[in-house]
Amino acid sequence: MRMTPLCTGLMAAALTVLPCSLAQADAERLEADLEALFAERSGELTIGDVSDSMLGGETQANNIAYVSEQGERLRIDRYAVEGDYDDPDQVVMEGVRLADEQGDEAGVIELQRLVATGPSRSVLSLEDGLGDLEAEQMVIDGLSVERRGSVVFDDTTQPARTMRHPRLTIESLELASLSPQHIGSLVGRNIRGSAEAIEGLGDGEFSLASLDLQGLHDLQSQEARADRVELEDLDISAEGLSTTLERLLIDSDMTDGAGGLWLESMNLDLAGMIELAPLEERTRLRMMSNVLTGGSGQLMLDAAFDGRWEDEGENRALLISESRVTAGKAFRWTFDSETPARMPEGVEPASYLTRLDRLDEVTLLGGEVETTLSDLGLFGRLPAIIATTQGMSEADFLAQARTQAKGLGGMFGPEAARLLGGLVDMMEGKASELVVSLSLPEGGEHEVEALANDPLVLPSKLDMQVQTR
Repeated sequence: MRMTPLCTGLMAAALTVLPCSLAQADAERLEADLEALFAERSGELTIGDVSDSMLGGETQANNIAYVSEQGERLRIDRYAVEGDYDDPDQVVMEGVRLADEQGDEAGVIELQRLVATGPSRSVLSLEDGLGDLEAEQMVIDGLSVERRGSVVFDDTTQPARTMRHPRLTIESLELASLSPQHIGSLVGRNIRGSAEAIEGLGDGEFSLASLDLQGLHDLQSQEARADRVELEDLDISAEGLSTTLERLLIDSDMTDGAGGLWLESMNLDLAGMIELAPLEERTRLRMMSNVLTGGSGQLMLDAAFDGRWEDEGENRALLISESRVTAGKAFRWTFDSETPARMPEGVEPASYLTRLDRLDEVTLLGGEVETTLSDLGLFGRLPAIIATTQGMSEADFLAQARTQAKGLGGMFGPEAARLLGGLVDMMEGKASELVVSLSLPEGGEHEVEALANDPLVLPSKLDMQVQTR
C-alpha cells in the first residue's frame, strides 16, 4: 500500500512525540519515587525541577532538599537516572550533604559525586546506608564525614575507644560487585582523619595513601571479613603515638592454599612519644628506648608471616609456616614449622583455616619446628641496662644470669639450660644467634589446647635441641 503524504506526516509526528511522552513519564516516576522515599518520614521535601533529555535516556531532578522535624537536613544538587528507568545504566548524585544539627549524633556527611553503575533500582537512599542495594560498581568522589561532640568508636575487634570531634575525608572510593552481604572490592585513596581527646592517645591525625579491600563477606553479620586487606603509606601522629608504615598486606583467603601477613617499614618514633609521656615515666622509657634503638629513638619493624596448607585427605592437612620479624638495630626472629594436623570433623580445611581464630580444635600429628633469634645489637646493650637497674656491675649480672640458667636447667632439663645459657652467651658477645629445633614424635596425637593449657609438659612431649653460633 502506498503511503500518502498525510500518513507519512502523522507517523513522523507520532515518532517524535512518543519519546517525549515516555520521557515525561519517567520524570513523573522519578518525582513520585523521591516523594515516596520520604513519605513515612516526618518533615518537608522540596524538589526544584524534574526533567528528561529530549530523546530520553536520562532523567534528572535538581535541588532536592529535605528537612525533618528533628532538624536533619538532606540536600542533593543533582540526581540523575541514565538509561532505562526500570533497569538503569547509572544513577548519579552530585552535591550531596546530609546534616544532623541536634542530638548525640550531630554531624555532617558530604560527597561531591556518586556514580552507581548497573544499580538494582533507580532511587537510592543515603539515609538507609544503601544496605539492600546491588550494583556492578560505585564510585564516590570527595567524601567527608564529621561528627560533633564525644563519640564512642567500637569496631567489635578492639576495646571501645572514646574521642571528640572525629573527621574523615576520602578523595575517592571505588566499590565493585555490591550486594547486601558481599562487596567484591573496595579501594579508597588519599584518606585523612583527625580527632580530639582520643582515649589513650590524645589529639591526633592520620593519613593513608590507599586502602584496598578484596572479597568482603557477611557484611550484615558480626563475622564480617575480607579475603585481602592492603594499605600503603600510613602516617599516624598523635600525642601518644607517632608511627609511619609503608605497607601492610593481610591475605586471609586460604582457599588457594596460602595466606599470611606482611608488614613493611614500620617506623615507631619512640623519642617523640617519650617527650609526651608523664615526666615521672620518661627516664624509664628512655632507658627502654635506648636498649631497643641504640639511642636513635627510632624503631624500624619489618615482618612476614607466610602460611600454607596441603590437603592430605581424611580430614588431615599439612600446615606449613614461615615467619620473619626484624626490629631495626635490635634483633631478628624467624620461625619455620611443618606439622601434619587433623582438622575438626565435618569441616573443609580451607574454610576452617580462613576463619581460624584459635587452634584448640586442631590435633597435631607430629612435625618439626625451628626458630632462630639473631642479635642485631639488642643483646649487647642489655647487660649494662639491667645491671644499672639492679645496682650491680655488668660482670656480676652476667655471672648471676649464668648461675640461674644452670639452676633452671636442673628443673627443666639440659636443653632448657642450653637455651638460657645461649641467651647469656649472646649478651656476653660469645654468640650472635640462638637456634632452637623442636620435634613432635610422629604417630602421636597432641591437642593444641592441652599443650597451651599446660606448657610445663612440653619438655616431655618435645624433642628439643639448642645450639648457638
